[in-house]
Amino acid sequence: MSANSVPGLAAAVVLDGELRWSQGFGMADLENYSPATSSSLFRLGSISKPITATAVLQLWERGKLDLDAPVQKYCPAFPAKEWPITTRQLLGHLGGIRHYNSDGKGDIPEDSARHFASMPESLQLFAADPLVAKPGTKFNYSTYGYTLAGCVLEGAASEKYVDYVRKNIFQPAGMEQTRDDNFFAVIPHRTRWYHKDKGGIVRNAGVLDSSYKIPGGGLVSSADDMARFEVAILADKLLKRSTRDLMWTSLKTTDGKETGYGLGWGIADKFGLRAAGHTGGQQGTDTAFILVPDRRAGVVVLANTDNVNSNALAEEILKITLDLSDKKP
Repeated sequence: MSANSVPGLAAAVVLDGELRWSQGFGMADLENYSPATSSSLFRLGSISKPITATAVLQLWERGKLDLDAPVQKYCPAFPAKEWPITTRQLLGHLGGIRHYNSDGKGDIPEDSARHFASMPESLQLFAADPLVAKPGTKFNYSTYGYTLAGCVLEGAASEKYVDYVRKNIFQPAGMEQTRDDNFFAVIPHRTRWYHKDKGGIVRNAGVLDSSYKIPGGGLVSSADDMARFEVAILADKLLKRSTRDLMWTSLKTTDGKETGYGLGWGIADKFGLRAAGHTGGQQGTDTAFILVPDRRAGVVVLANTDNVNSNALAEEILKITLDLSDKKP
């Protein structure tokens, strides 16, 4: 933390399917000298995506959503494109939906408090844009694709995204603090957000209201709650084992190339073990979590500053947890 000027960090370890350790380090709020704890709420960034994917697959399990139907069946607000797009493709970043533009045009500015009141309103940022590729042919990481997946979820569930995930993911898993990151709401135990400038000075990060991308990068949670999510997934509490296996199977492009990404989760070998997880990063946060199902183990790392490679730390903690100190990723 000292080497990377990280104000605050929280971490948790799951082993043998149980939350074994969690702790906060440093400061959640430098100005008010509030310490970070394992229950401090951090911006999750893109580790919101596995939560959304789990919720979508629940609906598929329950017969309420066809993963291979055109998205307009559930989200009529999204216009038809040259080729049909399916929810399965969205979850695997194969839907051809663009990510953020490199020049920022058409996107929310880096510092913006604009609040989006609904999922259909959020679609306006990218719905009119052409697809970057024919669906299925190219892996193109897209947070906007998850906004569209959130609209699909709402149509299939007949309720708001935040309400569905609260009742069907957070409450069953015991994630009592996890919620959407509303910039304007008063949220107890939410950390402040930081950024190190080019001169190495830690400053407050830019304003961000992430209401336009809640399913793909707009949740806040604690290390304890994210560990509880890992425990619930490992115990088949949220999905059937067969569905979990489907979620953790790498997709392929139409020409047969493995993408290394399943339905909402990155899939990889870590130290010779099969692992599933995700990383996240946005203004004022850097996050990572990893699950090793064969060892019923997992790690969570959440930091309240950006660009600090929480994933490298998560892998080091995982090596210690599994006593693999002599292994390389």
